[in-house]
Amino acid sequence: MSRLSDRTARRTATVRRKIKLAGRTRTRLSVFRSSKHIYAQLIDDVKGTTLAAASSIEKTMREGAKSGANIAAAKAVGKLIAERAKEKGIKDVVFDRGGYLYHGRIKALADAAREGGLNF
Repeated sequence: MSRLSDRTARRTATVRRKIKLAGRTRTRLSVFRSSKHIYAQLIDDVKGTTLAAASSIEKTMREGAKSGANIAAAKAVGKLIAERAKEKGIKDVVFDRGGYLYHGRIKALADAAREGGLNF
């Protein structure tokens, strides 16, 4: 295993360990970032179900955005996931950045979700 993937795996494990301790009663906001899109899910770990999801690949998002891989798209996905959480009656979540650094698109999505009414 290379040094980079070893560091990434270690960072991911640290994030997941902290989430398990903090989020036993709260819904998890999980983020996945690819080179072309960004995805967010609200997951109930007790039941093992996805409550809501949003991504830059959705038709409504593709029409308005120039790209799914920029900060503007991440902000739009953050607002959308916050709206869908409100519809489900979810306010408090634990943020799972999935081993990604809290910077750029991940930070933009988190800030937009906070502005939309999610607490984490």
